[in-house]
Amino acid sequence: MENQIFELQYAIDTFYFLVMGALVMWMAAGFSMLEAGLVRSKNTVEILTKNVTLYAIACTMYMVTGYYLMYGGTLFLSGIEGGATLVEDALKASAENGFGGDSVYSAASDFFFQVVFVATAMSIVSGAVAERMKLWAFMAFAVVMTGFIYPMEGSWTWGGKSVFGLFSLGDDFGFSDFAGSGIVHMAGAAAALAGVLLLGPRKGKYGANGQVNAIPGANLPLATLGTFILWMGWFGFNGGSVLKLGDIASANSVAMVFLNTNAAAAGGVIAAMIVARILFGKTDLTMVLNGALAGLVAITAEPSTPSALEATLIGAVGGALVVFSIIFVDKLRIDDPVGAISVHGVVGLWGLLAVPLTNSDTSFVGQLVGAATIFIWVFGASLITWMIIKIVMGLRVSEEEEYEGVDLAECGMEAYPEFTKSS
Repeated sequence: MENQIFELQYAIDTFYFLVMGALVMWMAAGFSMLEAGLVRSKNTVEILTKNVTLYAIACTMYMVTGYYLMYGGTLFLSGIEGGATLVEDALKASAENGFGGDSVYSAASDFFFQVVFVATAMSIVSGAVAERMKLWAFMAFAVVMTGFIYPMEGSWTWGGKSVFGLFSLGDDFGFSDFAGSGIVHMAGAAAALAGVLLLGPRKGKYGANGQVNAIPGANLPLATLGTFILWMGWFGFNGGSVLKLGDIASANSVAMVFLNTNAAAAGGVIAAMIVARILFGKTDLTMVLNGALAGLVAITAEPSTPSALEATLIGAVGGALVVFSIIFVDKLRIDDPVGAISVHGVVGLWGLLAVPLTNSDTSFVGQLVGAATIFIWVFGASLITWMIIKIVMGLRVSEEEEYEGVDLAECGMEAYPEFTKSS
């Protein structure tokens, strides 16, 4: 009887992991639609190509090196199968792969759930460098980011390893990041910031005397669809991070995480809408969309311990913060077409700092140390990688190619050929 109960829990937890991973994978479609809507029509094909290929690169590189670096598991390098047929095999696989405690599930399902997080981090970079980066330069960086940079900082946090043998973020500082406000989102933003600083702004974005020229996206309905897809996918992102479902406590935790994730997104929308109206005198849709994403990023670090009202307020602070951050980043003449650095970086930091407000096992000092470690590593390693790529093959397309659009220059086709002059 005990073995039958265990087998049922194993099956439920494995299935839950796979479904949640599939939801997170669907976020790739959300990023694609969001970014395609926020860039100009002449750069649509290239941004879509980036999102499809970065996902494939992330899946391959994390299989080859990333999973091993992050968790020390030998799931694919040694040919161990990702399943078990006996209870004893399942317990052994759980111990060998570091799942720990009573969280027992297929090793292959764990890899699948982890790899879609890697792709999410890389998707953040895509939008920030849009409209002027060479496609193959971006792909070269994706190889390093998903195969080495992200897995290394992931090993110090979720992997439980010490930082270069010097200290442990979890044991020494009590750092906590439930589903990745810092580990995934701030890391992606740090990599994006390094690339944007070397890349420079789009032509015509900034004028003399601090003037900032708006460059509207081509398809706001598409951007709105992308936001809703991301909102939906986030239930897998946060809900799956409970890691199991097959008992009463876990089921209650999953339900609370879903509730708080949704509440924070709603709070972010409302706050961003109000702040945009006060600052601009208009209700800016792009700020509202970023407010939803900011609320989601903010609650990702700790969606299990707040009440629904607390989650709404955490999301609302993120939604308000992102509006001010986007304005400030523009004043620094850092050109981020989709606001990714603000949404995922600035608000990702807020998400980490909000954890001690509802989780008494953490501290602001520990969260700051963790955030600093993630940012310094990812930004520094990314900057070096971007510089090497710049020297070897260059980062930016020519002025002429940027003017005509990177769709033609990089992909040789247009997203809407019947509506463009070149057709």
